[in-house]
Amino acid sequence: MTEAIDMPVCLAPVRGAIRPPGSKSITNRALVCAALAHGASQLSGVLDSQDTRVMVAGLERLGFQLGADWDAGTIAVGGSRGSVPATAAHLDCAASGTTIRFLAAVCCLGRGEYRLDGTPRMRKRPIGDLLEALGTLGVEAVAESPGGCPPVVIRSRGLAGGTTTVRGETSSQFASALAMIAPCTPQGMQIDFIGRIVSLPYLDMTRRVMADFGAACHLAGDRRWEIPCGGYAGRRYTIEPDASAASYFFAAAAITGGSVRVEGLNRRSMQGDVAFCDALEQMGCRVEWHEPAGEQCSAGGAVTVSGRAERGIDIDMNAISDTVPTLAVVALFAHGTTTIRNVAHIRDKETDRIGDLVRELQKLGARVSESADGLSIHPPEKPLHGATLATYDDHRMAMSLALAGLILPGVRILDPGCVGKTFPKYWNCLAQLAALDSSGWPAAYRLPG
Repeated sequence: MTEAIDMPVCLAPVRGAIRPPGSKSITNRALVCAALAHGASQLSGVLDSQDTRVMVAGLERLGFQLGADWDAGTIAVGGSRGSVPATAAHLDCAASGTTIRFLAAVCCLGRGEYRLDGTPRMRKRPIGDLLEALGTLGVEAVAESPGGCPPVVIRSRGLAGGTTTVRGETSSQFASALAMIAPCTPQGMQIDFIGRIVSLPYLDMTRRVMADFGAACHLAGDRRWEIPCGGYAGRRYTIEPDASAASYFFAAAAITGGSVRVEGLNRRSMQGDVAFCDALEQMGCRVEWHEPAGEQCSAGGAVTVSGRAERGIDIDMNAISDTVPTLAVVALFAHGTTTIRNVAHIRDKETDRIGDLVRELQKLGARVSESADGLSIHPPEKPLHGATLATYDDHRMAMSLALAGLILPGVRILDPGCVGKTFPKYWNCLAQLAALDSSGWPAAYRLPG
């Protein structure tokens, strides 16, 4: 989709309730565990997006049996008892980092040769640390682009397991990929972490999803995971709503001084990005947690964010780095400087989410300074104004930058279709919640009627 969206200004504070689609991160982890399980699984609440469809297609090309009903949000998965049916496959992972990293590890359980590739941007996203760890376990794993980047070729004769090390400073997905295949190896696996570990909540998420499917992952201090063999058990599994997607609606309340209730999230959520609400609270918003009564699963309850984010803050966002662009846009309308630190790893996302974010915010007249591991948003010397904003084929850049248009006239978002990577119905949901006039938008994004 190359048509642009001209953002209508919100005429009143955003008020309402919404239940975002299912979590991409949980969906793709549950798909891997279910595919490798003993027995069939039924997943519900799954996210229909480019990333999840790419994961399903990749698993199917590896010979796993899946039946997706995207309209109903369900996927039936026939477990393979820890083996990979196909002996050869070419996997197009598009722009999905979780898919290429998780499936590169899954391929090591097979016997044969597998090639994984993706978009031009994917060929610039490092995967060498994962391949090095797999190599120490006896798999031939090669990256064909400079800098240890895809395409990836895996040649495997099965994986026995054992002890390996993995660097944690580029992506938590490398350790998650290793951990999810570990229960399917005869020896189990011990994973030692070296270097700084980023995005810790996503590692906790991996351990919780593994446990939900019957596998153990023991912590031996803060630098080792010990995962015994034993495999996974098929089950019925409900995916909780996406906390990263919820951040945009919380931000809409914080920017306009409104009130937004997001259903299906609570403090027991396995997604670290619910802590975005804590950041807004530091900025002056009111946050109310509505915990589910007597529910064991995390996909219940609700959280409400109300009031304007009035003051700047200094914040380490390493644990909730996917919400950096969202908080940066909120900070445009706060008093005082907001400094975001310890997120150098987001330069290796779908785009450079520090450098490119700074560039686009400056187009709005913002005073933004960039550091190696973050950025600072300073009070503007002149009033902010509208601008045409590039999105770099990055769903999170598009969804975040659009929020500035709730306040500033003349904000145009290029390539709005890139949100399909994780949230295809984002524009419709935002227009409905904020009561925006979407009649001038491309037909695919207009509200019905």
